[in-house]
Amino acid sequence: MNSEGVQVKLGSTGIVVNKNGFGALPIQRISDEAAVYLLKKAYEGGIRFFDTARAYSDSEHKLGIAFEKIRENLVIATKSGAQTGESMKKDLETSLSMLRTDYVDIYQFHNPGFCPKPGDGSGLYEAALEAKAEGKIRHIGITNHRLGVAKEAIESGLYETLQFPFCYLATEKEEALVKGCLKADMGFIAMKALSGGLITNSAAAYAHASLFENVLPIWGVQRETELDEFLSYITDPPAMTEEMQKVIEADRKELSGGFCRGCGYCMPCPAGIEINNCARMSLLLRRSPSAGWLTKEVQEKMNKIENCLHCGHCKSKCPYGLDTPSLLEKNLEDYRNVLEGKTCV
Repeated sequence: MNSEGVQVKLGSTGIVVNKNGFGALPIQRISDEAAVYLLKKAYEGGIRFFDTARAYSDSEHKLGIAFEKIRENLVIATKSGAQTGESMKKDLETSLSMLRTDYVDIYQFHNPGFCPKPGDGSGLYEAALEAKAEGKIRHIGITNHRLGVAKEAIESGLYETLQFPFCYLATEKEEALVKGCLKADMGFIAMKALSGGLITNSAAAYAHASLFENVLPIWGVQRETELDEFLSYITDPPAMTEEMQKVIEADRKELSGGFCRGCGYCMPCPAGIEINNCARMSLLLRRSPSAGWLTKEVQEKMNKIENCLHCGHCKSKCPYGLDTPSLLEKNLEDYRNVLEGKTCV
């Protein structure tokens, strides 16, 4: 394997990068100094694709500090959750300022509930085209969690990239999106490559992604140990072996059916419930060190489930169609059983 590792081309954008993207959502939780250290180490280790968003608080600011002097040597993708063209223009100007650059490589509509198109009344796509003509963005992309919107985006011919959850827990429907992007010459950026932390074997996740030539997985990185894992895959990329397949099949069996991916699109909860963690607490207890989930602070968060209003807000906003209130109740019951020693983790 050469020093650049496995490369992936993002469709008609012509962008070619290592098959390891840096997901910059988690770095909003650490200091400027710690974040810049990780970002620079990632770049020096061979990662060239960095994904952030206007919604990730100071994530763009930290990328700007790290990469201002070497901007032309890497690819930055960011996102706007704006609902109108004018709001999107303001978001873009803020992003450019935070990133300390005069252009964004890929500018993405951030999980819209519809597929923005010219003439739809929102002005979003027109604003993106205007920014592209001005050189402020080079390629137009879209992110989503809804199969219908993603499929429409591919069929529209308006987008150069799609960012969508994809990992070895994906169904045939998600795989069809990957194939659709390949056919349409669209880049496919795989978010939730570790399913929000439920997949604990990153090598198996990489091996699965390697089966799809057009998939660029982005890994959420907050700790140096995590980054070191992904950097090791540049020089020694994991391949799909019989042992890897067994790991994947075991996870698929355990995580089949309705489970919370932790995407957070059901939030905020009117009752103050931290749904994106509480609704998957049973899995978190069993798939990561349990002690961190049994603290007094987490117990208080779980007890808030008793205050559920059954308003349907979370259920209506879940892109996976989960019965979230029922899922919360089941997780609370299991959590209390663990606390009382009735069940083991």
